[in-house]
Amino acid sequence: MTLALAPSDRPYLPRGVRMIADNVRGGTVLLCPEKAIALDAIGEAILSRVDGSASFKEIVAGLAAAYDAPAEQISGDVQRFLAGLRTRMYLAVHP
Repeated sequence: MTLALAPSDRPYLPRGVRMIADNVRGGTVLLCPEKAIALDAIGEAILSRVDGSASFKEIVAGLAAAYDAPAEQISGDVQRFLAGLRTRMYLAVHP
């Protein structure tokens, strides 16, 4: 089984995992069972588009348009980020 996302996969945050504002330190964190992961601006931009209805391809296209960057480059970066979260079971996908 590969953890890479296919263009049609629709990623979502599974039960118990959510993005919240960290009012104490500022910024945004990914809150997971017994863990909080501080997100930088890039991680926040990616995860703000992860809603279970947008496909991986749509997420990449939205980021490419928002940041005026090549979709091919963004695709690799987003793939690594989301696959890393999926490895830790902080991200799931609908095929």
